Amino acid sequence: MDKKVKIYSTPTCPWCIRAKQFLRENNIAFEEYDVSSDSQALEEMIRISGQMGVPVLDIDGEIIVGFDKERIREVLGLS
Repeated sequence: MDKKVKIYSTPTCPWCIRAKQFLRENNIAFEEYDVSSDSQALEEMIRISGQMGVPVLDIDGEIIVGFDKERIREVLGLS
């Protein structure tokens, strides 16, 4: 499983924490971008998702807004 996973999040967002926990539990490596302190990451997140809300996951170019566990499983090929 060599999908490139980015997660745009904030430290205080409970859904972001759950999403990162889910990725860790499934041994999925990911790059994390804190949009509360990184304005470039915030701009990129808005550009790719059209959203201000977090989390936003970018899995090999597939954009998932929010912690949609089933969609994340599907895109990552987890059973």
